[in-house]
Amino acid sequence: MAFPTPPPFLTERTLQPFELTEQKDAALLRIYVWMQLARITENRILDLFRQGLIKGTVTGGQGNEGLVVPLALFANKANDVVCFSHRGLGGHLIWSGHLCEHLNQYFANADSPTKAHEGNIHHGDPANRSLPMISHLGAMLSTVAGSVDSQRRLGQEAVGFTFFGDGSSSTGDIHESLNLASLLSIPVVFVIENNGYAYSTPISEQFAPNTQLWKRAAGYQMEGLSIDTTDIETSSHVLGEAIDKARNTSRPILIEARTFRLRGHAAYDTCDYMKPGEAEAIVAQDPLPKFRAKLVASCHDTELDKIDSTLTDYVEQCIKVSMAIAAPNPAGMADDVFAPATPINWKPEPAEPISLNLAQAITTGLDKILAERDESLVLGQDIGTYGGAFKVTDGLLEKYTRSRVINTPLAESACTGYTIGMAVNGHRPIEEFQFADFSTEAVTQITLNAATMRFRSGAACPLVLRFPCGGGLTFGSFHSQELEAFFLSMPGLKGLYPSNPQDAYDAILAAYEENNPVILFEHKALYRRSKQPVVWNPDYQNIWSPKQLSEGDFATFVTYGEMVHLASDVCDYLAEEYETEFDLFDLRGLAPMKLDAIQASLARTGRLVVLHEGRRTHGFGAEIIAQLTEDNFDKLKAAPLRIGSMDIPVPFAPELEKAYRPSQDDVIEKLITWMG
Repeated sequence: MAFPTPPPFLTERTLQPFELTEQKDAALLRIYVWMQLARITENRILDLFRQGLIKGTVTGGQGNEGLVVPLALFANKANDVVCFSHRGLGGHLIWSGHLCEHLNQYFANADSPTKAHEGNIHHGDPANRSLPMISHLGAMLSTVAGSVDSQRRLGQEAVGFTFFGDGSSSTGDIHESLNLASLLSIPVVFVIENNGYAYSTPISEQFAPNTQLWKRAAGYQMEGLSIDTTDIETSSHVLGEAIDKARNTSRPILIEARTFRLRGHAAYDTCDYMKPGEAEAIVAQDPLPKFRAKLVASCHDTELDKIDSTLTDYVEQCIKVSMAIAAPNPAGMADDVFAPATPINWKPEPAEPISLNLAQAITTGLDKILAERDESLVLGQDIGTYGGAFKVTDGLLEKYTRSRVINTPLAESACTGYTIGMAVNGHRPIEEFQFADFSTEAVTQITLNAATMRFRSGAACPLVLRFPCGGGLTFGSFHSQELEAFFLSMPGLKGLYPSNPQDAYDAILAAYEENNPVILFEHKALYRRSKQPVVWNPDYQNIWSPKQLSEGDFATFVTYGEMVHLASDVCDYLAEEYETEFDLFDLRGLAPMKLDAIQASLARTGRLVVLHEGRRTHGFGAEIIAQLTEDNFDKLKAAPLRIGSMDIPVPFAPELEKAYRPSQDDVIEKLITWMG
């Protein structure tokens, strides 16, 4: 069914600040049109929700239109970047798309922009630089900063707009992002929607008395200001000037906007936490009727009546069309988790083998990527002059400058959000975590933002996350974790774990080609274990498949990372001392796992051993065993043997850490006992 043709006044989606002075009446009427469209639409959405025709929840923007509509009109929709919040439907309507497309999102029908994968207002339009929000609102600020920086690097005079409430302004992500935007001089207009409540918590219980949130800007060397959206004309002037200033100075600005929440936090909110008469007082301050009355006083009453009538009819027509669209088909959902890779024509270098250790192999790979791919950049803590905690980025800053090798502040969450924004906009960042353990500071960004981006928005997120991991170096609990089971249980992430220099070189290239977030696990004890020849390998994509290291009939032995070397030594010992030989596999690709060759081996041997450094309980080995034995259970001659570390935090003292991790003697003893 064709979408209804919008009224002519809905084709005007742009407003220049000077028009508020030179063409005042026309400018104010344009603002009114979009405010009224948002209000009528959201009121009807609430009605439909109460009738059970819209599922999930509805977080209306009634009362917020006086902020989001002028801002969206002032924005350059061809270049700017935005991430609207729960109360930004008016902005969505202006930014891009037909009203029916937005309604399809609410109805979660077959034509939903997110294929009904995502709920209600959480949708965006990444193709037009409207980033989809997640419920962790603080995490969205840095993503906008990343996309704006990407646009600026592409030669566009873009500005970013990101919204968060008085409640989420207390989160650490907010402060990390403000600092990062100021440090990198990224022109983002940060907007605090202060409606007085974080769900049910009033500002009196959120901040010290008389706190003015906009004044926090001074701590980040950026301009801060406040506006009162009950006065649409005045606040629009201030918004327009602020946007122009950000665009011209390439500096961020923090705006605290007094807004209103006329319907509570969401449709199910009873507002019984408010004081008697408070809800009525808020409704009495509704900016839209006041704005309309002002326009009526300027002799626009007949015109406004026609606008209201036309918009009401148009909304009803669009609702009728969207309601007639079929429900979504669940078939094919799994195909939407990952984006297809983009093959790259790399130069076949190094053409001759170079003797490198694993750290040097990764450095060589990073150097190759930066040299051959203009869209690439590397970032992380201490990776510049110092060359990284493990010297893996040593020399790259001098060669490629700070614009490509970015030394970041200690802000793992914001920096990861920044890389996500860069990736969605077409750059391909590589982020180094100083230690894999510190990635826990960015769990939301990695698992709920980057990993789900493709599924919930259709946008690719080509991002490499480097995790120096593993123990054996007496670093203690906060610098020794193996986190593959933790992260790779979340859908949307891929993982590689090389065990030697050539595989490490191949892995960084293969990970870079992915249009999905890839975690590259780099065991610290392997960085300088030994040197091996590294050369251009045209079959570098085979790194995603297991590699068979030895052959034998007794059992199938699967491992990865540093444990590959231990397992190889164990297999050699058992072959010599017990004349027992194993099919030994280096898994390499942890997600997705390509297990066909290992399945065939297990079907032949009937016995399975899995060794990993991570803790045994809830460890990654359990998933390997589950997948392998599901199809080979009837062929098993013995229960699978799973060997991992103790179920305790990583201890510090070398004697204790040795007992904690699998050792050669320990593995041999367990295997001999298991062999019977």
